[in-house]
Amino acid sequence: MKFKTILVEIKERIAILTLNRPEALNALNKDVFDDLDNFFTNEAPNNDEIRGVVITGAGNKAFAAGADITEFIGMTEEDGSKLSARGMEVFDKIENCQKPVIAAINGFSLGGGNELAMACHMRIAGSGARFGQPEENLGLITGYGGTQRLPILVGRAKAMELLLTGDMIDANEANQLGLVNHVVEKGHEVEKSIEIMKKIISKSPYAIAKMIETVNAGFVNRQNGFEMEIKNFGKTIGSHDGQEGAKAFLEKRKPGFIGN
Repeated sequence: MKFKTILVEIKERIAILTLNRPEALNALNKDVFDDLDNFFTNEAPNNDEIRGVVITGAGNKAFAAGADITEFIGMTEEDGSKLSARGMEVFDKIENCQKPVIAAINGFSLGGGNELAMACHMRIAGSGARFGQPEENLGLITGYGGTQRLPILVGRAKAMELLLTGDMIDANEANQLGLVNHVVEKGHEVEKSIEIMKKIISKSPYAIAKMIETVNAGFVNRQNGFEMEIKNFGKTIGSHDGQEGAKAFLEKRKPGFIGN
């Protein structure tokens, strides 16, 4: 599959997806959303060579420095709502992808770029990364889920402060707040993400998919997470992989997971 604004390389069953607009600090425009949509609708779920996805940005300055503001000029209220709905649709596909997605944040993660990072299942930040939602500085609010995902990750009060002031925070503060999982030396974000992803994809693909679905049930999809856990625990224990894992544990051998 060909893309205009992203590069995709598959290494050891991990797709490394690079936002490839370095001249615009990888700002998100219509083409980026179209490419992300195509990848997470068609490629990620259907390509058996892909077991996990790492998203990063081209260059060494930015993961994604926000939305492409040039597209905002002349927009009406209706246009703005359509743009927001489009971003929400694409980021929901990333968040609900049944294969794990990690953001490797190699610089600025601002505005819509930070909303993209928050839609991923985990975030690894380089030591020079900076995070923020500066929409208020432009007389706007977040449009791609920032008001909902940021409070889940850092708490309502701190999220409200960051959203209302537009202040940026560094990687260490983001780590302390729970916005990112790990901070590594700048330039090693993808390497650390791959290290974690390799550990994840050594597990049952079926169990991984059901774990993502279950965690998202209560936090993201406004479902009863406890009921979903009951349902999906039953599905995994009754699956080939669940039975194989239990047998392998008792027989003191490595399990042979097949993904169902």
